[in-house]
Amino acid sequence: MNLIPAIDLKHGQCVRLRQGRMEESTVFSDDPVSMAGKWVDHGAKRLHLVDLDGAFQGEPVNADVIENITAAYPYLPIQIGGGIRTIETVEAYLAAGVEYVIIGTQAVKKPEFVTELCVEFPGHVIVGIDAKNGMVAVQGWAEESDHSAEHLAQKFEDQGVSAIVYTDISRDGMMQGVNVEATRLMAESISIPVIASGGVTNIDDIKHLNKVKDSGIEGVIIGRALYEGTIDLGDAQTYIDSH
Repeated sequence: MNLIPAIDLKHGQCVRLRQGRMEESTVFSDDPVSMAGKWVDHGAKRLHLVDLDGAFQGEPVNADVIENITAAYPYLPIQIGGGIRTIETVEAYLAAGVEYVIIGTQAVKKPEFVTELCVEFPGHVIVGIDAKNGMVAVQGWAEESDHSAEHLAQKFEDQGVSAIVYTDISRDGMMQGVNVEATRLMAESISIPVIASGGVTNIDDIKHLNKVKDSGIEGVIIGRALYEGTIDLGDAQTYIDSH
């Protein structure tokens, strides 16, 4: 199971939100490239980047920062989400060295876009499903749809999507523990891997997820817990490597 540090970008800075609310952001660094380097130094084998401004504006806003990170760590698999609405955006990110693009809002509003991307860029497409009470939220979590999370995942598993990033919005950034049961149920409902996200607080969350990883949980994204020091990435990686 991969431990994947999150770098959320807002106005070129590394921030964390609470439950996806832009007005509730905490700035942790004004140098995201150095932050990426910190997590690499602590053993990160993959990074999760989010263009928060892009998620709300519907187009890339922090692309230059993302390109600086991929240039600094060209051999590190990087996944990026937020504001990806066109094939041109995907082409630009992959050309810049990004390994995976994460499609969220467009997967709900324009599912054929995901199908098209899987044909054009096989092996590079992840669908991000952000859910609250089991229902999918879109537009940077500002809107709730009438799609159930599991049903949406099932629609895409045969399209060639590489994985599902499953985020429990009610837990995200709140340091209340990961929703292990919901993540396990999501993983068991589909044949492609699931990456857990939202609410990871301490090493116990990592241990609980690791126990059910065989259900199809490929990795876990860790955000605020790393920045506030309630999880040490090196210690967590050592635990994963030995279990």
